[in-house]
Amino acid sequence: MIKFFRKIRQNLLSENKFSKYLIYAIGEIILVVIGILIALQINNSNELNKQRAKEIQFLKNLKSDLIFEESELNRFIGIRESMITSAKFALEHFRGKPLENIQIFNFHTFNVGIWQEFQRNNNTFLELLNSGNLTIISNDSIKNGLLNLDLIHKKIISNREHLRNDMEHYFYDPWFKTVDLDPFAQSFIFYADNGEFDNKIKLSRKEIDRLINDKVFKNGFVVSVFTNSLIIDDYKRMKSLTKKVVQLINKEITKD
Repeated sequence: MIKFFRKIRQNLLSENKFSKYLIYAIGEIILVVIGILIALQINNSNELNKQRAKEIQFLKNLKSDLIFEESELNRFIGIRESMITSAKFALEHFRGKPLENIQIFNFHTFNVGIWQEFQRNNNTFLELLNSGNLTIISNDSIKNGLLNLDLIHKKIISNREHLRNDMEHYFYDPWFKTVDLDPFAQSFIFYADNGEFDNKIKLSRKEIDRLINDKVFKNGFVVSVFTNSLIIDDYKRMKSLTKKVVQLINKEITKD
């Protein structure tokens, strides 16, 4: 092809047809430019396809993380609701309800005191954020949803830390100072494992009575109900937003 164009140029020059040569030269330049533009367009198209494939893979990973997070949110909503139920049960006795079974009271006390923290499964989001690649997600609604989930979780952490500090003062401190924890812990663990109480484990009624007359200890249960309710509300907000982001991701993945 190159030899063909070279021969045409040589013929035009040898025949002194300068005007025709000039037109030909311009045409040849235009063809070269068009060829370059086509090549650039093909290259850009290939790059966009690679970028899109990379985005789709990130979206699939994000979806997998979010689906697991939703299941964990359900689990921790149940845990926190159980803690509130136990705290309300205990508060009935602080308010005058006769204590007939100290093992049941001990179980609910322990249930309030067991500390479990929801941990996010957001490795893909952190990878995008820390590497500066969050912009690879082209759907702004998905990006905003991911960022808002992070904000809600930060609020959860704040409330959780606040609850932890309050519980250390109002709940753990009087509890640890008043009772011999060993039999109380054994009773709780046995019931958790077997679904029934071991009557061979003897709990001190005097120690329980001292706790029920301790206003600081009572306030620990009040704080537990209040702050756990706030945390559950945020869990539910996070769960609802997680569902929406997963739906957006599904639409984005399938739109091509």
